[in-house]
Amino acid sequence: MPGLFDDAASLREDYAVVDWSATPLGPVDGWSQALRSSVSVALNTRFPVTLFWGPEFVMVYNEAYVEMIAEKHPAALGRPAREVFPEAWDVIGPLMQGVLDGGGATWQENIRLPLRRAGFLEECWFTFSYSPVPGADGVVEGVIDIATETTAQIVIGRRLQLLTRLGNELGSVERVEDVPGRALSVLRQSIADLAAVDVRIAGVTAGGPVPTLPEGPGSPLDGADLALEAIDDGLVAWLPLAQDNDGLDAVLVVRLSPHLPRDDDYLDFLRLVAASLTQALERVLVRETERTWSEALQRSLLTRPASIEGLEVAVRYQPAAETAQVGGDWYDAFRLRDGTMALVVGDVAGHDQHAAASMAQLRNLVRGVAYTGPVSPSVVLSGLDSAMHGLDVDVVATAVLAQLEPCDGTDGCRLSLLWSNAGHPPPVLLSADGTARLLETEPDLLLGLNVGTERSDHALVVEPGESLVIYTDGLVERRGETIETGLAWLVDALEGQQDRTAEELCDLLLGQLSGRAEDDVALLVMRTEAPAGAAIP
Repeated sequence: MPGLFDDAASLREDYAVVDWSATPLGPVDGWSQALRSSVSVALNTRFPVTLFWGPEFVMVYNEAYVEMIAEKHPAALGRPAREVFPEAWDVIGPLMQGVLDGGGATWQENIRLPLRRAGFLEECWFTFSYSPVPGADGVVEGVIDIATETTAQIVIGRRLQLLTRLGNELGSVERVEDVPGRALSVLRQSIADLAAVDVRIAGVTAGGPVPTLPEGPGSPLDGADLALEAIDDGLVAWLPLAQDNDGLDAVLVVRLSPHLPRDDDYLDFLRLVAASLTQALERVLVRETERTWSEALQRSLLTRPASIEGLEVAVRYQPAAETAQVGGDWYDAFRLRDGTMALVVGDVAGHDQHAAASMAQLRNLVRGVAYTGPVSPSVVLSGLDSAMHGLDVDVVATAVLAQLEPCDGTDGCRLSLLWSNAGHPPPVLLSADGTARLLETEPDLLLGLNVGTERSDHALVVEPGESLVIYTDGLVERRGETIETGLAWLVDALEGQQDRTAEELCDLLLGQLSGRAEDDVALLVMRTEAPAGAAIP
């Protein structure tokens, strides 16, 4: 048919060189009206269209379709589809046959059809419809395929989801040694983009070696953000991580997928993965440095407790497992002018440098106010409220302040205890017979809320061999549990432990936390000495 291929645009010469008479379609002038009309429609649209004609599904297509099949053109013109797409025939063959047999049109959305169109079996995704083309007698002569490739949308969407999941997984990491394991739990789920992947940090083990990845690069990376090496008929990418940190030797190693083009989009995706890891490592390194400094600062403020005859005092400070920030928890044990021992445990609200600075101020203010005595604990805490108000220490805090009269030197000395509680968890008394109980009173208002609030004192005689435990809420508070549950745990943990020293009681309680503390813990245990060689009733 003269002029049938005039609208083929850049494909006119390709159509002209095909010996159509040697194809199952036969000479062009013998083509049916249905075929001619369909070819005209296909060549006059800029949307990708191909015809699969006759029982052999011979291919005739337009210029827009060439981009989809790439190197398969121009050999695909006039050839049966089974010869052109052997790698996809098990999927598309039955679909075409169903349409040719009268089964009606099909619709496939975002279907995966790997194609060998650029020298390798490439991951490809398409949305397409196969529709019947009937002849004059109503019998279906061929199939028209209207298609669009969605590979880019699928791959980009998949990679964005991976980067999002990776960022979420790494956002809560607190230690460098945890980064590889957390990252690989996400990265190794994306086999389509990362055929094999490892995150290697010197001195850190995250599972065994990956057999399909080399142990090291063939040549130094020399500061490059990405290096490619051909290894065992594959391609491996090396991406250094946190390069500006001289103390960290870390690298991302990836075996590229053999089913994706090694183009800029692929390599830029790998760079984004490496950037996420680098950001996580740098953030963790900063946190670890801050944590080290913070703990050193906190501990420098929490000095060793003073002592008096007949009394053992042990103290502990444990930072929260989930934070790298300084906090407002503190303990103190110091002697007053009259020889009385003052014991303090307090907690400033917050976990930042402001809370730590305020904690240091309150600790020193308590010492100063108490030392001007002799005054009772409630008077000291009221004076602390006034000082906080007058000095613009704008924080809220809880505290227990106790005062113990010195022992008179007799064997098995009894000590008089006076204490006041400003909104703090109740202390626990462990008796010499092994029973433990909360020293529950109506707690007074927190410090820093009302400078004129009235505060109360509570008195107790501490018998020989008894222990007093004062602590901050990090010891007893757990996410998802009531404070009553935590207090009951504390009492149960102390029951029957009357023979332990103050140091041993501290170790016992913190050991039972097993890293579960979600807040800082300040702990002070005071134990009175039992008479030498005497049994405690």
